[in-house]
Amino acid sequence: MKTRVITAIVALLVFVPLLFIGGIPLEILVVLLGLVAVNEILVMRKKLLISFEAILSNLAVIVAVLPSYYWPAKTPLLLQQQTLLYIFILLMLAHTVVSKNHFTFDDAAVIILSVFYIGFGFHFFITARNMPGGLATLFFALLIVWVTDSGAYLVGRKIGKTKLAPRISPNKTWEGSIGGTVISIIVSAIYLKFFPQAYDWTVMLIIAALASVAGQFGDLIESALKRFYNVKDSGKILPGHGGILDRFDSLLIVLPVLYLLGVIY
Repeated sequence: MKTRVITAIVALLVFVPLLFIGGIPLEILVVLLGLVAVNEILVMRKKLLISFEAILSNLAVIVAVLPSYYWPAKTPLLLQQQTLLYIFILLMLAHTVVSKNHFTFDDAAVIILSVFYIGFGFHFFITARNMPGGLATLFFALLIVWVTDSGAYLVGRKIGKTKLAPRISPNKTWEGSIGGTVISIIVSAIYLKFFPQAYDWTVMLIIAALASVAGQFGDLIESALKRFYNVKDSGKILPGHGGILDRFDSLLIVLPVLYLLGVIY
């Protein structure tokens, strides 16, 4: 517990100031988070971190994470963000042939999906921060994730009986899940009174509920990933907390959902 608390304090002392500073310092941090997260999956997949596919996936996640203004309209077609990511896909597929299937189609699929899952999740982190009033929007997303997680744990521990997804995450319950979402809506209702977002208060509460559910799916997605690879934590970079995916799994789903709903733009 002492290690867990110390890690949390140090992480917050680094993370929170950079949230307020924004700009290039935050972008560097978020790119590093993306790189570590992708490498956590590569390690789970038992891929060498100096292999062709690992190097390529690291480059691809940097391209995916960086905000769109790094690729202005005048950028040549071959160097545009979407083009580079498509080239990454083509190279991954070609690698299955060149490696004579030592690098399989399954390997390519896992790595491509991981790059897009992690890359665009963190991409919308930067996008949210760079919006007008983006700091409040980012804290809205973080608040939903943190309150839902804490609320679900407390309610589930107190009255949880009905297993939510026993084959994926045995400790999660329907009571905890619903309780976490309800508490998240209540806290969001208060927050939105002081920091209004893209839509009116009532619509934003509905969005908060959807984001809360999405965040829980994010948690379960990462739990399913770890169970498939039979690992307890995605990594060990955060003593007492596991890996970067363990800490950002919910946010990697919540942020794209908020983008699709027009809260992040």
